[in-house]
Amino acid sequence: MEKMESIYSNLEDGILTITFKGDSKSSTITEKSLSELRSAIQEVYDHDKIEGVIITGEGEEIFSLGTDVAELIKLSELNARKFAENGQEVCSFIENCPKPILAAINGCALGSGFELALACHFRLASENVFFAFPEIAYGIIPGFGGTQRLTKLLGKTKALEYLMTGKRINAEYAEQIGLVSEVVSYKEEMLKKAKKWLMAIVNNADVALGMLVACVNAAENPDENGFQTEANGFANCFKIVELKENLLKIIDKKVLLK
Repeated sequence: MEKMESIYSNLEDGILTITFKGDSKSSTITEKSLSELRSAIQEVYDHDKIEGVIITGEGEEIFSLGTDVAELIKLSELNARKFAENGQEVCSFIENCPKPILAAINGCALGSGFELALACHFRLASENVFFAFPEIAYGIIPGFGGTQRLTKLLGKTKALEYLMTGKRINAEYAEQIGLVSEVVSYKEEMLKKAKKWLMAIVNNADVALGMLVACVNAAENPDENGFQTEANGFANCFKIVELKENLLKIIDKKVLLK
């Protein structure tokens, strides 16, 4: 993978860790970082050696502060729409990836940083984390799909509460409402647990994993027949040569069903 300015990556044991560079002043989403993140995720789609992904931030305090205000100031109505659509495309690229992508949220996730985390298949958080959409205080709204994903996750009333007030969601409450799967005491432990999660997942058949992503996403798409997507995905699993061998092992009691 080519050297990038706003993120860096490391591949180990089939798990690609993508880290947003930056500190409390510079960990923001820009056109450049969106482009680089898109390129990194494209690598995930293209290369079999990458089996799963962890997205995290640098340090212990910041996952992402959201969109760089200096870039927002430059936007007009026309290029604001293009900027939002670009961010939505990157988030959809993450959401629809057939390989598991986990956000290891090491610190505050604000605005578009929160939106990127919502697009991931799973989220783990350290104890100091909080989430918020502060955009309303500046007279704007989230643009990368945050209004849609938060509503699907929390329901209309709760989503409007956090979108309209900009209130923070702390790590403990985020776990209670299903925003994150687990809260871990500190970043190093969280990254170990994130890798453990992904290693357990990628040991399963990769075709079936991709089908599961497609089916679950179809359940939220009113323009798609989720039941037909599921039936098609189920049938596609039988293209895999090893499938019947695995089924025979179960019959022969050579493996235990979990």
